[in-house]
Amino acid sequence: MHGRPAEDDRLTAIEQALWAAPPHELIEVATRLLERHAGAAGVDVLLIDYRQTHLVRAEAGEADDDVPVDNTAAGHAFAAQRTVRDGDATHLPMSVRGERLGVLTARFADGGPPWLEDLATVLARALKIADQGTDLYRRLRRRTRLTLAAEMQWDLLPPPSYAAAEFSFAGQLEPAYAVWGDNFDWSVSAERLTLTVSNGMGSGTDSAALTHLAISALRNARRSGAGIAEQAELGDQTLFARHRGEQHVATLLLEFDLGTGRVRVVDAGSPRIYRMRGGATDGIGFDAQMPLGMFGDTRYTTEEFTAEPGDRLVVVSDGVHGALSPSGVPFGRSALPQALRATRLQEPPEAVRTMIRRFVEYHEGDGPADDAVITCVDWTGRGTG
Repeated sequence: MHGRPAEDDRLTAIEQALWAAPPHELIEVATRLLERHAGAAGVDVLLIDYRQTHLVRAEAGEADDDVPVDNTAAGHAFAAQRTVRDGDATHLPMSVRGERLGVLTARFADGGPPWLEDLATVLARALKIADQGTDLYRRLRRRTRLTLAAEMQWDLLPPPSYAAAEFSFAGQLEPAYAVWGDNFDWSVSAERLTLTVSNGMGSGTDSAALTHLAISALRNARRSGAGIAEQAELGDQTLFARHRGEQHVATLLLEFDLGTGRVRVVDAGSPRIYRMRGGATDGIGFDAQMPLGMFGDTRYTTEEFTAEPGDRLVVVSDGVHGALSPSGVPFGRSALPQALRATRLQEPPEAVRTMIRRFVEYHEGDGPADDAVITCVDWTGRGTG
């Protein structure tokens, strides 16, 4: 009883020091504070890499020092999003509103102070902000060099996962270090969630630049208050004005009403949506409309369906459902439905990570012929009480 105020004061002092740390010194400051004020015998800050297969040590210089997510204690803390104790090591997940940043590992002879989980949360928030002021953490997270096209795409992306009262979302690109034109974007307000999954034609920086222009046009329309049909029309006009119909971007636009679960849809290309409801999995089909940039004067129309509490919606680009195994079998024929069923009980971030791993393994060592995106929305909806 008498020790608690002192512990609270100590945590407050550590939090203040973290917020005051320069962005590029945050990890060093956190390590020093834990060793000095919590008696940690050692501290590691592990950041998830772009592919989400390894946790990268912030103080390490060699890829051999990275920690696999699969079959390790630290990886289990990351995947399960819960504290894991392994001998004298305590592994604490670091996340911000559902976005998984990595793991804080600290070693104690006595298990450590009771406020470690609170500290991991504060450190995650501080890292999220610090990432905007330095290249250090983006450099640490890459286990190999990103191509220029991939650099463009990752800079364009919103956070790859998010959790709210009404839904939980996650998305991932592959190949993470060499993606071209595939992309996803999302935005949430008090009334709605808007999600787009796009696939720019071509490869390399030309494809990345094409998608960048399309996403910027969609965002410009959305931030001006336009609905998804008007967003698609501005994207179409913008791309046509630049490329005269020679380059286009296939896009699926979804607008969720957070209060009712009604989903308005514009299907302007090849991304596909699968719904898991109860024990059933089925594709949801829409009237196909022209990809963005094809003609420049397309008038897009919306269709609707309703998401029910407990629904899982998975959107994939054609690089996923159309991918071929070395023997020529499409991934979407049976492997994708199997992956959807196998990950049904996982939270969206882990489900997407697992589906991407199965997608990579499907190529049996060969790299995917096309880039790919997988996004997942678990719909909770608003309670009526």
